[in-house]
Amino acid sequence: MGVRNLEYPKETTNTVKRYNAHAVYALETIHRIVNSSQILHVSFNTPSQPFPVTLPMIGQMGSFDRPSADLGDPLELYLHGYVSSRLMNTCKDSTSGDSTPAGPKGMPVCIAASHVDGLVLTLTSYSHNYNYRSSVLFGYATHVTDEEEKLYAMELITNSVVPDRWRHTRLPPTKAEIQSTGILKVRIASGSAKISAGQASDDKSDMANEAMLDSTWTGVLPIYQTMGAPVPSSYNRVDLPDYVSEFANDYNTDNMELSLDAAKGERRAL
Repeated sequence: MGVRNLEYPKETTNTVKRYNAHAVYALETIHRIVNSSQILHVSFNTPSQPFPVTLPMIGQMGSFDRPSADLGDPLELYLHGYVSSRLMNTCKDSTSGDSTPAGPKGMPVCIAASHVDGLVLTLTSYSHNYNYRSSVLFGYATHVTDEEEKLYAMELITNSVVPDRWRHTRLPPTKAEIQSTGILKVRIASGSAKISAGQASDDKSDMANEAMLDSTWTGVLPIYQTMGAPVPSSYNRVDLPDYVSEFANDYNTDNMELSLDAAKGERRAL
C-alpha cells in the first residue's frame, strides 16, 4: 500500500476559489511553507479596533505531545512574542471564560506565509506573473502556561532560526527570560496552500504576433533569498562554528535550486 498524504478538509474558510488548479491541501506542503518562512503574518480582531490587526511574528510548527511528528502530521503552530504585547493581551482577554471540555477554545487567528521564487515576464502586461509558494492557516490561539511546553516551544523556535542553535546558547534560560517571553499555541482548524511555478506563458494570439516575438524578451527572473558572509560581533571570541556555516551554505544552495527549478517547465502548482 502506498503512503497516504494527509490533507486539510476543503471547507468554506480554506477552499481556494480563483485558479484552484494551483491549490494544495497537503499538510506537509502547507507546513513546509510556514516553517521555511522567517516572518509569519498573524491576523486577528480586537474589540478596540475597527479593522483587523496584522502583525509580523516569528513562529514554527511542531507538536509538544508528539515531538517526533514530521511535517506531514497534524501539528500546532507556536508563536513567540513579548508577554505584554497587544497580541498576547488580546488573546488572554478573548479566551477568558471561553472553554470547551478539552480546554480553552482560543482566539481566532489567521496566519499567512509566502515566498516569491521568480518574476515571470511575458509578451503582455496582462500575463505577467510570479512564481510563488503561499500558505494560509486558520486556527485558535491560546497561551502556553506549562513551563515544560514553553521551553519546548522556545527551543523549537530558536532552532528554526539556525538549526541546533539552542544547545549552543547559554542554558537554561533565566526565570526572568521565561516570564517575559509569551508563547501562543495555535490549534489549526484548516489550511491551504497556493503554488505557481513554470516558465512564461502567453495566449495563442500573442504567440502568433511575430513582431512582438522579435522585439520583446520573455522569461523568468529567478528570485531566491541568500545569506551573506557572517559578520562577527564586536565581542566575538570564537571561530565560526561548522553548524552555522553548513546551514548557511545549505540554505543558499537549496533556495537557488528551488527557484531555478520553478522557472522551468509548463505553468503548474508544484
